[in-house]
Amino acid sequence: MKKIIIYLGIVMMGLSLNGCYDLDTYPGDTLSESLFWATEDHAHQAMMGIYANMRNEHVFGRQFELDHLGDIAYGYDQMAGIPRGTYTARDGDISNKWSRLYESIQRANGFMARVSGMDGIDADVKGRYLAEARFLRALHYFELLKFWGGVPYYDETTNVNAEYADMKKPRSSAEEIRSHILDDLGEAIAGLPVSWPDGEYGRATKGAAYALRGKVHLYNKAWKNAIADFEEVAYNRSNVYGYALDDDYARIFKLYNGAKSAEMIFAVQNKSGVGTSYGMPMNFYMGTRNSYGSCWNNTVPSTQLVDMYECTDGKPFSWNDIFPGYSGMTVDQRKDVLCVEYKGGQITSLLDTDTAKILNAYVNRDPRLAATVIVPYSIYKGWASNAPRDMLFILEASGSDAPNETYGTMRNNNGSWRTYFYRKFVTEYDLDGAISDRSHTPFEFPLIRYADVLLMLAEACNEDGQLEKALTEINRVRARVGLPGLNSGAAWLAVGSQEEMRQRIYRERAVELAGEGHRFNDLLRWSTAKEVIAANPPVGIYGDNLYQHPFTDRDYLWPIPGVELERNPDLAQNPGW
Repeated sequence: MKKIIIYLGIVMMGLSLNGCYDLDTYPGDTLSESLFWATEDHAHQAMMGIYANMRNEHVFGRQFELDHLGDIAYGYDQMAGIPRGTYTARDGDISNKWSRLYESIQRANGFMARVSGMDGIDADVKGRYLAEARFLRALHYFELLKFWGGVPYYDETTNVNAEYADMKKPRSSAEEIRSHILDDLGEAIAGLPVSWPDGEYGRATKGAAYALRGKVHLYNKAWKNAIADFEEVAYNRSNVYGYALDDDYARIFKLYNGAKSAEMIFAVQNKSGVGTSYGMPMNFYMGTRNSYGSCWNNTVPSTQLVDMYECTDGKPFSWNDIFPGYSGMTVDQRKDVLCVEYKGGQITSLLDTDTAKILNAYVNRDPRLAATVIVPYSIYKGWASNAPRDMLFILEASGSDAPNETYGTMRNNNGSWRTYFYRKFVTEYDLDGAISDRSHTPFEFPLIRYADVLLMLAEACNEDGQLEKALTEINRVRARVGLPGLNSGAAWLAVGSQEEMRQRIYRERAVELAGEGHRFNDLLRWSTAKEVIAANPPVGIYGDNLYQHPFTDRDYLWPIPGVELERNPDLAQNPGW
């Protein structure tokens, strides 16, 4: 993969185009604006610059960490101030996300302004490029809308070179921003292709635009509009989109070196390897010291998430069924039934622990658990001393040595925490050489995938009073992993009301999409974040407290960054900040 760095003269905050697709390098490192915007190749290079910014850690590069702002993951270091309630309008994660999203928007705006006036490009090709830029602009404005509500709106008529010092628009309302997003997506649907040639895989498509517009409608509770858009891609209403549930749930999150899945509707494309470090840091932050490159496990699956996964017969899981009275046990009592003695790199005694029984408690569950989480007494294909090594995840008794990758056991790098670890998006061994930098995981990272669309369709149908239709869609997702369908016989599978289905959808989205960064925004849009987070404090496997996670009414919207308020006195702060 070649690297392009071209100065375009349309920069809002320094526009470097680091290509994330296979590109042809244009001669020279710097070009004047008048020389650059001349050919279709130039337009292609500039479009790749918009895509490149998606991998930035404050755009979608650390999307997986958003889960620890809710209830299904815990965060130790990165983006830690938000769940701990210590963040302010000066928090770097807040201000950087705002500025980086606007950078992507300005890249799209600058692209549209220049390409619209280009003569050296076919009219149909130009139309596709402009539709693609509208999709990407809508995608990034939607992110701003989700976290901040109404924001200042700038489009392609903004001349950054001439207006930079005066870009001080007040906030548009949330309704106005949503209207702009929907307008862009309507244009994107009209102009985007159903698919791209293999060499352009990963670019926005007509199906992706329909799916994103459906999601915008869903967030706005426009149920019938959402249903229409989701059914377009789920049932090929106007075109054959070719999307489908992958038969293998686990492989969706390990796509690299050209592997593809019909489940992906729109995803961030990543690469790794010597000379091709264009990936996201999933391995770095979701992996452990036992992973390639010795990683950090800054974000880990929550105890509550693991307990959400049903038994294979669809029955809700309970540790009380494994160890009677477990819910009433103290931390030390739970350690007595879960831990083994570990000395000198070996398990020296099982004590009173039945490790096979514990492992079976995880194995005899929804298969998505094993694909998402590394659980106690299971094996992870890790890396230590520059060589592949199978790692055992043990829970060690008090007085035992600490587990260490040198001895083939998994350790938690987060102080004294004893939590689960992610398996999803985390490399095994060294991927046969496909990863060379822990900060650049080569796996394709989904922003919209088919199962997500089916669950959003189920939700919209349920809220629209179509319970049977909602059952059909959610059961399609469950059937993929072999779980029995809701209302298929057993009493614990019964769903008889809109509210019961609503709770099923809430849970199904958590376990299906864990680690993909959707949960926090789900809780916000459902207006349940305050109660759900309060009911699910961060606790380790034994039930011990890890940290405080307060959430108040003001946290439903993030604060406008303090530096932006200083630059633009016409901006109004969100309530409570």
